[in-house]
Amino acid sequence: MRRLTRRLAPVLVPAILVAALGCREDAESPTAPEPGPALAATATTALAFQQVSGGWYFTCGVTTDHRAYCWGYNVFGALGDGTSGNQRPAPVAVVGGLYFRQVSAGGTHSCGVTTDYHAYCWGGNASGQLGDGTTTVRLTPVPVVGGLSFVQVVAGVYHTCGLSYPDRRAYCWGLNSYGQLGDGTAIARPTPVAVLGGRQFRQVSGGQYHTCGVTTTSQAFCWGNNQRGELGDSTTTARSMPVPVTGGRQFRQVAAGWTFTCGVTTGDQAFCWGQGSYGQLGNGKTGRRLWPGPVVGGLSFRRVTTGWRHACGETTLSRAYCWGYNAIGQLGIGTSSGPEVCNTLYCSTKPVAVLGGLSFRQLSAGQVHTCGKTPADVAYCWGDSGGSASGTTPTPVPGPTE
Repeated sequence: MRRLTRRLAPVLVPAILVAALGCREDAESPTAPEPGPALAATATTALAFQQVSGGWYFTCGVTTDHRAYCWGYNVFGALGDGTSGNQRPAPVAVVGGLYFRQVSAGGTHSCGVTTDYHAYCWGGNASGQLGDGTTTVRLTPVPVVGGLSFVQVVAGVYHTCGLSYPDRRAYCWGLNSYGQLGDGTAIARPTPVAVLGGRQFRQVSGGQYHTCGVTTTSQAFCWGNNQRGELGDSTTTARSMPVPVTGGRQFRQVAAGWTFTCGVTTGDQAFCWGQGSYGQLGNGKTGRRLWPGPVVGGLSFRRVTTGWRHACGETTLSRAYCWGYNAIGQLGIGTSSGPEVCNTLYCSTKPVAVLGGLSFRQLSAGQVHTCGKTPADVAYCWGDSGGSASGTTPTPVPGPTE
């Protein structure tokens, strides 16, 4: 992987990249869009967000009036505005007039749950990750088939999972090469299939080729690829159905990253496991861990979020801290370098405070960027968000273009 030392410029995504992203489902590192002209934008009043979600060089969010907006690189129509292959530096409305309670930005697709508990997805669909029974790209939201109601959906890189409403059973669909759908097979599914075990989950999270979740009894389980220990079961064996995370700790929340996982216990302690080559485990080291290890620094966390090679968390005092890879400024510390060097790439193996002194109620780590929303419902991003809100410190997300 070549060293990246500057933020990527906003670009148009060429057709050759679109084809590559749809086929290279085994790639370890993403391909950044090629340089090109940015779209002109005139920003209006900034939107008030109740939730944001960082994806693969793009971001989506839900406003306080339950409308979905997305911005950034629009590979395969992941922004849901009816177009594809372009770039939106400011938020654009997801078409269809739907009211959302939650959205999730993935690899080249996005999904969301409406206020009446129906799941919709849009964007790339080569592996059936939209759940509409096809492998057809969709530039606007389409309903997930199967007649299920959902309280949460999460878009991984090439698969999607969700929790049914009101019984909170886990269902997944899309790519299943490593068993990340949890149905005991390695067969791709274009429609939802039940995760084996019949457990009730409080929350689920989709990574590159693995999935994790926390049950309503605060037990953490993971399934799928495990080459780097991302399942946390003390092995490197892939699992096609959920296995418990080693250690018996009670977790409130887990976040599946690219090839690692982090979580927060019911006692507000953060733990990470899996690949740690870029400091993304936050334990002061760069080695791999096959089971949970504590994030150093003595901080108390409310939630954590994981991206490609970095992680962030909001503390119980609503302050943002990040750790891991920082070559594009995704740690928010005012530089695209870092306080130390890990494997010749700039990173931090320990949590560092995001600059600006802002309080955050929610954070979401994307591919090489991070976004969050403040108690005043203002959205900020840093790193390469694919839009105007890019940089090495938190930058307000502009209003939609006229």
